[in-house]
Order: sequence, then structure tokens, then C-alpha cells
Amino acid sequence: MLTGLSGKNVTLLPGLFRERMQVNKNYLMELDTQCLLQNFYLEAGIVMPGQQVIDDPEKARLHWGWEAPSCQLRGHFLGHWLSAAAMYYASEKDMEVKVRLDKIVAQLALCQQENGGEWVGPIPEKYFQRLADNRYIWSPQYVMHKTVMGLIDAFRYADNTQALDILGCLSDWYVRWTERMQKVNPGAVYSGEQGGMLELWAELYALTKEEKYMFLIQRYQDNGMFRILADGRDALTNDHANASIPLSHGSARLYEVTGDEKWRRYTELFWKCAVTDRGMFCTGGQNAGEFWAPPFKQGQFLGVNDQEFCTVYNMVRTAQYLYRWTGDAVYADYIERCLYNGFLAQQNPATGTPTYFLPLSAGSRKKWGSKRHDFWCCHGTMVQAQALYPELIYLEDTENRRIVVGQYIPSRLSTHMEGSDISVSLTTDMKSYNCQTLFDEHSGGNMSRWSFRLDISCSEPTKFTLSLRIPRWLKGEAVLTVNGTSEKATVSNGYLDVTRVWSEDAVSLFFPSGLAMETLPDRPRLAAVTDGPIVLAGLIARDCGMIGDFEHPEGFLYPQTEHTYATFPWKQNCYVTVDQPENFMFVPLYEVEDEVYTVYFTQKNNPR
Repeated sequence: MLTGLSGKNVTLLPGLFRERMQVNKNYLMELDTQCLLQNFYLEAGIVMPGQQVIDDPEKARLHWGWEAPSCQLRGHFLGHWLSAAAMYYASEKDMEVKVRLDKIVAQLALCQQENGGEWVGPIPEKYFQRLADNRYIWSPQYVMHKTVMGLIDAFRYADNTQALDILGCLSDWYVRWTERMQKVNPGAVYSGEQGGMLELWAELYALTKEEKYMFLIQRYQDNGMFRILADGRDALTNDHANASIPLSHGSARLYEVTGDEKWRRYTELFWKCAVTDRGMFCTGGQNAGEFWAPPFKQGQFLGVNDQEFCTVYNMVRTAQYLYRWTGDAVYADYIERCLYNGFLAQQNPATGTPTYFLPLSAGSRKKWGSKRHDFWCCHGTMVQAQALYPELIYLEDTENRRIVVGQYIPSRLSTHMEGSDISVSLTTDMKSYNCQTLFDEHSGGNMSRWSFRLDISCSEPTKFTLSLRIPRWLKGEAVLTVNGTSEKATVSNGYLDVTRVWSEDAVSLFFPSGLAMETLPDRPRLAAVTDGPIVLAGLIARDCGMIGDFEHPEGFLYPQTEHTYATFPWKQNCYVTVDQPENFMFVPLYEVEDEVYTVYFTQKNNPR
């Protein structure tokens, strides 16, 4: 089993992912603290300055959309904000972020005190009575899950002990409520989108070993989805995707906490049902309109409401659990696909706001959320997603003295092994030919984003294995050198393993990539273009059809390269069609902002 190396050990280095992470942090820090807390204040009866009487709603310092005081889902966003801020502090030690976070946690403690010492929600407790009465209410357990999650992360990543105190008091409320539900309506505990609560109670038990958290685990663990999966049936088709995925997190964390193999089995069965036996869009998504598409019927559901972002984020978290347990590179490949075509593609690169869905029908356009007037569920998962990158890159196998590189994101790892301080810096090894650089015109500078350099430094010479994931999209042979000399690496279970005594060493790694056409099982003449793990979007408003051999797309797609001063010194993954009735550009889907685009194209017979 692998151990994920925490964001406390990892800092992102300059590159595309750090740029997007910074855009996200800027957005987080733009948001007003009082507005983030508005619904907690209102529930606690605390009058915000200037809000006793609102004469002009247009000028009121309030958040709207799903955060509006009239919305039953109000207050969910703050938990995501806390989680993201805590992870930023863990990775970057940004004290401005830490001060904001600590202030918000202190204000939540004040709200809890004003509510009587236990309840600390942005919604009223009586919303839970509606669950007991089987009356409609929009997901109160979902809202409270975000608050509990944010407070846990404030403690885990930002060392805020007050957050743990708040949770200790809030959990007493949950103990009493679930006890009462056993007599009144046992099913109420499994309503209101409660899916994520099991993971949180398991996490709190792992952190504190307090028995009340095990009591709450037992109250939340008997979910019907697990029984259906155990019976070998399809538990997901046409069900709400984002309500079910967090259940796999709960079973996963419960396995890690208790060691009971049945919980691991539930998570593995969930993955089988959600991915292996279902298939997915080229982007990694499996749902449309918030619901799971039937197995291998994605073509039937191409539209403007594909791939809800919350599901992308949560499926990546499920995959990361499975990756840690197995080391199977298939999960890391899945994560990589989702990072480029979900995390990046569904984040506005200028504002940091999300697109709720990722349209995949011909002639699509992304619909971006506003900064303060929408606050969809995907606003919350997006701000968390952009802070998650440091958690996904490196893993450690202490028993076999291995450091595993699972994602190729420029970053620096600091860790320890048997008394030695070890630093691993991963960067893109690409030359920048600009007017301020002296260079040899004939040196042949690399122009590929898949060329990497790993600089390894140990305070004492240390023997360990560096395991480098071999991507499934690799075209040809990987090229590996250590200190400028070809190094014999062992190829094992999807990794290049280099075992040696490391001191001050440099590893160069190159993965040749290529174009591929990915079809849909139920529409085999419809295909999307991928370049490595990156889905390309055609900048055209319709499926005009493509003439050519889909087995060899390089025959009708020609690379379009130019020098740039942005993330990479050379423009990456851009192509222009050739020998088509109408020629147009293909660019990475994550670069599309407001342009009209098409992802899937029909293969046409060559009229000649």
C-alpha cells in the first residue's frame, strides 16, 4: 500500500497547474469574510454591520444565488472555502490565508455559542425535522457536510485546534438526532444527500479515537447502495451521480480506519460499476444532467449538460484512494485525464469560476459562473479542486523504500527517509528561446511538454527506488537518463523503477506522445481527438465531419507551433486540419474560454 505524501510536503513550481492554482487563490481571497459568513450570522441571530435594514438590495454586501438567505442550500460554500484555504496554507505557508481562515473559524465558534453551544449551521435545525417528517427539503445534510469537512481540514492542514473543538460540540447534536431518528424514522439519516457524512465521521474517529464518532459511523454506514453493489447489480444508472460518489469515500476511509476488508470491497465495486462497466466520455466524465448515463451509452447523452464538475472532483478522490491501496497506474491515468479535461477545462482561466457542466455536443459554449451571484455546488468543488494538486503528485512505499511519481506536475517534494532529508524537484525540461537567453542554435532544444527533469538532493547518500509512472498514452519508448547518462530502469507494473544510492542527481525523462481518435461505444463513427491525455476541441460551430483514417489522425491534423512567453516557451497541443472541405484549428479543451467549439466529429468517407 502506498502513502500519499501530503500537501504539507509539496509545493507547486511554475507551470500551468500553479497558474491555475494562483487564479483560484486570488478568487478565494477576493471574497468578503462577512459575506462568506452571512448565513451563519443570520442563523445565529447576529446582525451584520450595515445589514439591520437593507434599503438597496443591489448594494447589499451579500452573496446571492445558492448562497442567498432565501436558498435552502445556503452556506455550503464556506466549507469548501475553508478546505481550500487550509490546503493552500499547508502547501505554501501563506500567512494571509491562515489569518483569514483562523478568523472565520473563530466567528463560527461565536455562532455556535449564540446557537446554544452545539449547532453551527447556516441553515436552521428544523430542516432536519423535515427529513424526519418525510417532507421535501433541499439537501440539509449536504450543506452540513461542507461545514464539517471545512472544519476538519482547518484542523488537519492548518493546525486550527478551535475547529476540532467546534466539531466536538456539533457532533453531540448529531448523536442525539440520530438516536431520536432510530425511534422516529431511521430512514431520515440516509436522506438529505448524506453521502459524504460517513467519511467525515471516520476521519474524526481517526483523529480523536472518541467513541461517539464510531457511534455516528454505525448510524451512517448501512446505506442501500452498498447492498446493491454487493449483489452484483447496477446501483447507479439514472441515479444522481454526486449523491452517490461520496459514499465510496466513506467506505474507503472506513476501510483505512478499521481495516475491515468489506469496506474496501464496496469502494472497488463502486469503481467497477461507475467506470469499468460503464465507460466514459473522452474527458473522463460518466454523467449527463447530474445523472449516471447507462453503461456504454454516452453517445446517446451528448449535450450541453455533460460532466457535472462536482462528479469529476469526487471521482478523482475515489481514484486516489484506490491508487494508494493498489499502486495500479490505471487510477493515476484516470486522474490525469480528469485533471486536464475537468479540473482545468471547467475552470475559467481568468476568473477562477467554474462551468457547472462541460458541454460536449457540437457547437457548444461553456457557461461560466459569476464570482458572487451563483455559488453552484460546482463553485465549491472547483475551489477545492485547484488546491488539491499537491496531494496528487507523490506517494511513498516505506516498506520497499520507494518514492512514486504519480502525476507529472511541476513541484517540489520535501520528505525524510531513515535520517536523510530528501528533496525532489520536478520541472518541465524545455528550453526557452527568447531574446534574453544565450543559446547554441544547433543544440536542438526540446519543445515537448512531456520532457521532464527531476533534481534529487539528499542530506545523506540514500538508497531508494524512484518509480515513475508510464502513461498509458505513451507512443514508443520512454527515454531516461541519470546525470546525462542512459540509465537502465526496470519496467514493472506500469512504472519505470530506478534504484540507486541518490545524493545530488538529475534525472531526465521524455515521454513521446501522439494523436488518437477516441470513439463512443454506441456511436463508433463519432470520435474525439486526444493528444496524450489532453482532449482537443475543434474551433468550429458544428460537426462538419472529418475525412481521413481515424487510426492515423496525424494524416489530417498538422501541428501548429509558435513561440510564447506564457506557461511553456512553445505553444502546445495545437493543430490545424488539412485536406478537409473546411479547415479549422484544434486546441486543448482547457484553453477554450468563450469560443464556440466541437469535441466529437463524424468520420466521413473520402469523396475522392
